[in-house]
Amino acid sequence: ALRRNRQRGMADNFLLEVVTPHRLVLSQEVEEMTAPGVEGEFGVLSGHTPFFTTLKVGDLMYRAGKEEGHMAVTWGFVEVLSDRVTILAEAAELAPEIDVERAKRARERAEKRLKQLSPEDKEFYSSMAALERAMNRITVSSRRR
Repeated sequence: ALRRNRQRGMADNFLLEVVTPHRLVLSQEVEEMTAPGVEGEFGVLSGHTPFFTTLKVGDLMYRAGKEEGHMAVTWGFVEVLSDRVTILAEAAELAPEIDVERAKRARERAEKRLKQLSPEDKEFYSSMAALERAMNRITVSSRRR
């Protein structure tokens, strides 16, 4: 089927599904995607060799035709099959859905807490994670369609 689609000049698509504990964030046929893996950013095209990996905080990009989308993702798992990618994320927000002002307030709170903490404090690393999530949301929000 892949060869037949290429011969007709059609793009090869796969189903990208992004799910959080609260909702299905995205279920769309796409041509490509890139995601922030724990071992580095990775890209997927239709027909990719199957694999399973972990997701870290970052920008997930997906493209269908000339339309490119972005979402802020937070920790999870990625299953890549030849015709589908399923992402189970702790949190995921499409760029247009991100409340930038809320993300900026979260960044300010985390920065304020970090100024008062040292790496020996048990809240230090949760504050670092909060800062990373807030900064990612701000960055991804700037990539709105």
